[in-house]
Amino acid sequence: MHASVRAENRRLLSKLAVIAVGMFAFGYALVPFYEQICKVTGINNLLKPDVAVNTQVDSARWITVEFDANLRGDLPWRFKPEQTRIKLHPGQMANVVYDVENTSGRTIVGQAVPSYGPSVAAQYFKKLECFCFTQQTFKPGEKRRMPVSFVVDAGLPNEVEVITLSYSFFEVAGTAKPGA
Repeated sequence: MHASVRAENRRLLSKLAVIAVGMFAFGYALVPFYEQICKVTGINNLLKPDVAVNTQVDSARWITVEFDANLRGDLPWRFKPEQTRIKLHPGQMANVVYDVENTSGRTIVGQAVPSYGPSVAAQYFKKLECFCFTQQTFKPGEKRRMPVSFVVDAGLPNEVEVITLSYSFFEVAGTAKPGA
């Protein structure tokens, strides 16, 4: 009887191991799958700057852009915008700077992902230069000022008066290096 219980336990552990490996493989495959879907649909494309098509400035209208910064997981960085809001006209070029510091004793690679509020603003918010286009490598204790240049397209619906640009920095898995 004990031998059959042990055999059953081994069989269950084998199934559990196969399920765990399958789940890991599925999670690992999601990143490139997500990137390909974004590439095909043009959604959340982080790898290239936007193109400002309409450069007409609508000086009769003001928009407030608020800036937010978040760290995901246990990323040991300080991350914040130098200013929390600006007022500008649709079509007007703007520049803001985010301050980032790696507070750990190891080199870390991170990737910032933008989000917008309200969500309709995303299609009118044209980033021409952004640290979010590439992964950022920070050495231990390194500090950096990282710019974002953008234009809010004049086609933004009139009812949108405030846009929130929020960045979430994630550690890129498998890239941490001790020291150096």
